[in-house]
Amino acid sequence: MLKVQDLLEIKAIDGLKIVAGVEGVQNHISIVNILENPDAFDWLSPNELLLSTGYIFKDNEELQNKIIKELSEINCAGLVIKMKRYFDKLPQNMIDEANKYGLPLLELPIGYTLSNVISIINEKASGRYDLLNRQTLDMHNLFFSITLEGGGISRISSMLSGTINNPILIVDKNWKLLHYSEHEDNHFSLQESLDLKSNKPIFTKEFIDTIPNNLNEMKKSIKRIYNLNGKKIICRVLPIAVSQDLYGYIIIWQTVRNLIEFDYIILQQASTIIALERIKAKEIEEVKLKIRHDFYDDLLSGKITSSETLQTLCDLHGLNSNYMYYCMVINIEVKEVDKFEDMIIGKYKMDNIAQSCVEIVYEKSYKANGEITCFYRNNRIIVLVGQNEERQPISVSEAKQYATELHDELGKRIKKTFLIGIGQQYQEIKSLYKSFSEANEMIRLMQHMNEKNEVSHFEDYSVYHLLDSNISSSELEDFFQKCLGKIYEHDKLHTTSYISTLENYFNNNQNVSETSKAMYLHRNTLIYRIEKIKEILNTDLKNSEELLRIQIALKIFRILNKNM
Repeated sequence: MLKVQDLLEIKAIDGLKIVAGVEGVQNHISIVNILENPDAFDWLSPNELLLSTGYIFKDNEELQNKIIKELSEINCAGLVIKMKRYFDKLPQNMIDEANKYGLPLLELPIGYTLSNVISIINEKASGRYDLLNRQTLDMHNLFFSITLEGGGISRISSMLSGTINNPILIVDKNWKLLHYSEHEDNHFSLQESLDLKSNKPIFTKEFIDTIPNNLNEMKKSIKRIYNLNGKKIICRVLPIAVSQDLYGYIIIWQTVRNLIEFDYIILQQASTIIALERIKAKEIEEVKLKIRHDFYDDLLSGKITSSETLQTLCDLHGLNSNYMYYCMVINIEVKEVDKFEDMIIGKYKMDNIAQSCVEIVYEKSYKANGEITCFYRNNRIIVLVGQNEERQPISVSEAKQYATELHDELGKRIKKTFLIGIGQQYQEIKSLYKSFSEANEMIRLMQHMNEKNEVSHFEDYSVYHLLDSNISSSELEDFFQKCLGKIYEHDKLHTTSYISTLENYFNNNQNVSETSKAMYLHRNTLIYRIEKIKEILNTDLKNSEELLRIQIALKIFRILNKNM
C-alpha cells in the first residue's frame, strides 16, 4: 500500500518535500485528485491525496486554515501544493494548522505539471486496489446474505456500525427514525442526544435544511455538523436512493473514529442494500394496504354477510367485531384554485394532505371515547370509532364534541376547509355500513344546502334526509309553494326576511325573547313580523298540524336551496 512517506522516494517527482504534518506520513494513498474548488469538500473521499496550485486560497488565510482542518477531518492522505506559481513559500499559518491536525503538507517543485504527478502516483498506488476489491466483495456478500436471510435493516445497521466503528442512524426520506445502532465507545449517547421515539424528524430543522434536495449533489456522503449543547458532532450523511427515488438517509454519528476509504465504500454498498429493503418493504406494505382497503370497502358497503367471515377478517385487520361502532367521514373541500391540470400532481398533493389528516386523527384519538381506525379515500378521511359493548353508548352530543375538536385541529394545522358527517352508532359491526352511508349523506346535504354547519350528526338532518331521499323535487316544490309560497314571494318583492324569521322562531321553540336575541332584533320588531306572517298566511300559528306543515316547508326550503 502506498503511503505518504513513499512519495519522497519516487524519483519521477524528485524534489517533493514534506514541510508539516509529519505525524501523518503513514497515511495511505488511495487516489490523487486536484483541489481547485473551495466548495468541493462534500465530494472528497478519505485517503485522497490532494494537489493544488494554491490559487483558490492564495489571499485568504481563513480559507487556508479551513482547508487544512476539513481535509484532516475527511481523513485525506495529505495536501501537495505546487510552488512558485502563487506561493514562493507556504504560509506559516498553514504549516501550523497542518502540524496541529497531523495532515501532511508537501511542496511540489515548479517543474512538474499536476496531471503528470497524478499519473505517476496513481500508477504507484494501483497495487492496493486488489486487496480493497477483495475486502469490498466480502462485505457485499455479507450484506447480500443478510438480505436473503430476512435480517432486514436492523441487522444491516448493526453490522455497518460494527464495521465502521461508529454509531449509525437510518431515517426515512422525512427524517423519521427507521433504526439506529449504538456503539460502546460513543461518548455522546444517541438516546440522550436525540429524540429517537417521536413520530417526527429526529434532527433539527436547521440541520435538515443544510442537506441538498438534489440527489446529484449527494453522490458521496457529505459532512455536516450537529450542534449538541455547545458540542459540535461530526455527522456523515449518505442518501438511500435508487436512481432519483429517495428512500431515506444513513447518518454516521462520527464520535468514535474518523472514517477511512474502505468505510465509505461499505457505506455505499449498505445504502444500496437498504434501498432494496425499503423497496421490498414498500411493496409488501402496498399489498397489505390493498387487502386492508378491500376489506374496509366490503365492510362499508355491507357486502360481508357471513358472521364467521366477518369475525375472521376483523381479527386480521384489528377491528373488534363485538364492539359498537359508528362512522365519521371528513371531507376535504377542494377549491378551484387547488385543482391541478396534471392529475398525478393533484393526486400526490391530495394524498399528502389526507395522510397528514390521518396522522392528526390518530394523534387526537384519545378524545374519541373509543378505539380509532382511520384511513382515507381520495379527499375523504374515514374514521371508525369502536366502543366496548359494556360501556354506555356514545351520545350525539359526545360524538359531535369529538368531531368539532377534530375539525378545529385539522383546520388549524392543515389550513383547508373541512366538513364532517357523523353516522349513528350501531350495536353490531355488520351494520357499520349504515353509519358510513349516513355520514356520507350528511356531507352531501351540507354541501347541497350550503349550511354554515361544518360538523353534523345524522340525527341533525334526519328529516332533511327523509324528505330529500324519498320525495321528488317537483313534489317538494309544490308542498312548499302551497304552505309558504306567499311568504317567499313577499320576501322577494319587499326584501323582507320573513322566511328567516320563521326559521329562527321555530329554532327557539317559538319563544319571542330568545328569538329576538338570536336575531339581534327589538322584541317589538319581532312581534310585528310575526303578526305580519300570521296575516299573510291567514293563521294564528297555534294549530299543531299547521305548525308541522310550516316546519316541514322550512326544511324543504333548505333542501331546494332557494335564493332569496
